[in-house]
Amino acid sequence: MATAAVPGLEVSAARAHTRRSHGAFDAVEFRTTDDRHLIIRVPRSQAAESEQSADLVALRALTAGIRGRLDFAVPSFVGQAPIDGTRAVVTDFIPGAVSTADQLTAHDRLAESVGLAIAAIHSLPTGFVGDAGLTRQDAAETRESVVALIGRAADTGRLPAALLRRWEEATDDDTLWRFRPTVVHGTLTADSILNDGETVTGVIGWSGLAEGDPARDLHWLLTSRGAAAERALGAYIAARAGGADAHLPQRALLYGELELARWLLHGIDERDDAIVEDAVGLLDGLVESVHDHSSEPLSPDTGPILAVGDVERMLDETPLDRLPAERGGAMLTDSYDFSELDRHEPRSAGAPPMDATAPIPLDLSDWGDAAPDGGSRGSERDHARGDEGSTGAPSDEVTDDQARRNSASS
Repeated sequence: MATAAVPGLEVSAARAHTRRSHGAFDAVEFRTTDDRHLIIRVPRSQAAESEQSADLVALRALTAGIRGRLDFAVPSFVGQAPIDGTRAVVTDFIPGAVSTADQLTAHDRLAESVGLAIAAIHSLPTGFVGDAGLTRQDAAETRESVVALIGRAADTGRLPAALLRRWEEATDDDTLWRFRPTVVHGTLTADSILNDGETVTGVIGWSGLAEGDPARDLHWLLTSRGAAAERALGAYIAARAGGADAHLPQRALLYGELELARWLLHGIDERDDAIVEDAVGLLDGLVESVHDHSSEPLSPDTGPILAVGDVERMLDETPLDRLPAERGGAMLTDSYDFSELDRHEPRSAGAPPMDATAPIPLDLSDWGDAAPDGGSRGSERDHARGDEGSTGAPSDEVTDDQARRNSASS
């Protein structure tokens, strides 16, 4: 087949090849008499054939000039030949090992190389994407596609109410969807990244190449458990030189969770009960992690919260003749940037540094029937609310000093 796909080709050695394709392709890597290292792949399903076709379009769009901006190898199309109603495609063979997400982020050097590789893709000029007729999505279209996916998952009746509420709150948050579209790999996972143990040697599987949300390529990285996962994200952000928006981690986490919804929909489309039940189990597990606060919130932080004493101090330090005439609503407008206050407000000496991947507490006590095990958790929530409502002091014993502080806080 290889000699049929590439005229004049002479094969000197060959062997079967697999890179966790899960049986989607029959593949053989081989060497030629002129010392070229190539691979031939034949799709085994309609889905694999569609993926291969999209991959070919993407590889042709990645011209020599575009590839020259990348520090890793990308396959090149060499030839093709028809076989049994489909086609065999020959491309360059890219050397390198396939590692899990945890392995890719286990050590500093490799993790940083992963972050830099993803940043290089997102820093490519976007013009060639449109020239090649590839998909282009702005922030509004990206948001709409996420809403549509959530709607389809909800229509199955198998999506837990807690996750539906969590995801809908994320899509309703305007600040979360303010980003500049970049070139994205589109289907990037740990399986797409080849490495030699220290650096990324190549990236394969470009069928999702598009212009869109850069967070799409990072969801697997934020859910990895390698010790150097933060180094990978830090290297990525540094390499983007200000191009990464502040809410990218939250959207990446959302995309990671939505992969479970895609798995559920895949099982339903294929009418495979085993896949459906597996997806439901994974979704229930995610609900558990949300309830026990081991999963981060999807909505961005609204800014620092000042104690009553801090408010009084700020009022005391502000001369009355310097206050604006309409000071009552000055900080309630959408134009106010809480990040500015966060930068100028001094932190306590013992405060830990911000950690984009560390769990952040999320109170879900008012989510109704969101708890996966029903009544027992509901009764626990009611008991907790009762405890929170009891302060240990009669409500009618508020002092004048407390009233003054409450007024200042308001």
